[in-house]
Amino acid sequence: MSDKKSGWMLPPISPAAAGPLYQQIVDGLKREVSEGRLAAGAGLPSFRQLAEDLMVSVITVKRAYEELEQEGIIYRRQGVGTFVAEHGDDRSRAVKIERARELLQGGIREANEAGLSRSELNELFRQLNERRPS
Repeated sequence: MSDKKSGWMLPPISPAAAGPLYQQIVDGLKREVSEGRLAAGAGLPSFRQLAEDLMVSVITVKRAYEELEQEGIIYRRQGVGTFVAEHGDDRSRAVKIERARELLQGGIREANEAGLSRSELNELFRQLNERRPS
């Protein structure tokens, strides 16, 4: 789903993908906000419009928007629409940093259980970090 005027795009939402549908929407919108494709004040589609575009239920979109609103990433104005919050990018980034921290902690735990030494783990991290896109 994309908004050609503003240049942002959500990846396809699929029951076959990891995580619940609403979480896929949440994650996609957080990514668009944190990467600057959805700026503060940018309008988002209505529940119905996004549900239609993504071919999911309105309830799914409503749940995603509610979670994003609770996290302070978006806000809604009755009768006007849904918008990216002033500091939505900061909040989205903070959430992503916390998630990265959790994933790294899990990776370190797995590496320890596999018997990797600290230097082997550091080398693995260095190799993976070199492959990431800039």
